[in-house]
Amino acid sequence: MDNFQLPTDLAPIFQEIEQIIGKETYDLWFKTARFSIEGTNLCIIIPNLICEQTIHNRYEHIITDCFLKHTGQIVSVSYKIETPTQTPSVVSAQDVLPAITPTTATPEVENTFSTRFNPNYTFENFIESPSNRFAYKAAQAVVAKLGARENNPLVIYSAPGLGKTHLLQAIGNGIFKENPRAKVIYMSGEEFVNEYIESMQQKTGDAFRKKYRFLDCFLVDDIQFVVGKSASSEAFFYTFNALFESGKQIVLSSDRSPQQLEWDERLSSRLLSGISTEIKYPNLEARIAILRQKRDLMNFIVGDDVITFLAEGIQTSIRQLEGALNTLRGYCTTHNITPTIPIAKELLVDYLTNESKTPISVNVIKKVVGKHYSIRMEDFNSKRKIQSIAWPRQIAMFLTTEMTDLSLPEIGREFSRDHSTVVHARDLVKEKITQDPFFAAEINQMIAEINAVENV
Repeated sequence: MDNFQLPTDLAPIFQEIEQIIGKETYDLWFKTARFSIEGTNLCIIIPNLICEQTIHNRYEHIITDCFLKHTGQIVSVSYKIETPTQTPSVVSAQDVLPAITPTTATPEVENTFSTRFNPNYTFENFIESPSNRFAYKAAQAVVAKLGARENNPLVIYSAPGLGKTHLLQAIGNGIFKENPRAKVIYMSGEEFVNEYIESMQQKTGDAFRKKYRFLDCFLVDDIQFVVGKSASSEAFFYTFNALFESGKQIVLSSDRSPQQLEWDERLSSRLLSGISTEIKYPNLEARIAILRQKRDLMNFIVGDDVITFLAEGIQTSIRQLEGALNTLRGYCTTHNITPTIPIAKELLVDYLTNESKTPISVNVIKKVVGKHYSIRMEDFNSKRKIQSIAWPRQIAMFLTTEMTDLSLPEIGREFSRDHSTVVHARDLVKEKITQDPFFAAEINQMIAEINAVENV
């Protein structure tokens, strides 16, 4: 077995790995990787330390198991990081996502019901992940079997900004794609209340009731606004009941589960007889995929190192992810600069959270920079001023100002310098980052390595 050579056609092996871990996860971590074989060693060539840590910790045992199954040979796995040698370019969302094709009602068919639907809110450009998969599949089932008892009513609930509105609108767009003449209304719970109050004031109750009783599908976003308003709740119950008894589809979204809404018992029992599904906070892989998709839609050239940094730091909502990326794009476009991690960190401080992250150690910064430039730990505090030592020392001081909460005098003491030397180093490195995209890529690589070391 010493002369055993692994097969050059590895496709069946990696197809099985993809089946085991799922296409989304496989695309996220393996599509940007390359592989080389030497003897029984599989070398995985990846762009950064985050990819190495993720594949090693989560998926290496799956890789070795699949190789053993297909070849009968135990393989060893090694990793090689290739630092980008050019300005990061856009990685196509095709690597992670299906093609984005906005869906609208057929333009030749006039249908006033379709006017409130955003053509960008479709199933095709919704990022499916473990946190939203059931809600996503249930929404698709509504379109496939409109009004079917097993899917009716559908209640989707979550914290704000996680995709409820997108799914409701995707249902509407999907229905219009199948039937351009369908009668579908999308509205918020607050709008329903306001319309009901207006109908009472203007004595147009009959028109109000007729508007909703002849629908094919009724989509109500943020239904919690109807709760607690007795007259409006009663009107909604009768509307709901008429549609339900007629086999018409009802889809609601809420910030709480049906059990927590404190509805009238009659309506609660109706809601609980259908499907209730929660959208949870997206995991890291889903957040990266979302940012990659948004980046490609807006034609924003930003590297995956920055994308990963944002995904790690913004864990609350999809809306905040998009807002942060829009802010970064606007700033970098206005100033004609390449987006980097230090720029994102400084600009998006209100978006980012470092909760549960280990504080960055100055020694880790020194070790990573020292390894990158082949200098010793003691060189960072020595009095030697030769360029081969002084420049890495300045970079380490800059990274310490960016990645720790230490004051300038405290940073100076960590390097046996005064605070004015730290200021000079910080400004010097910042200027080179803005002028040299290759150097900016090097800085981003070191930041990714430092974060990976601190958070393993």
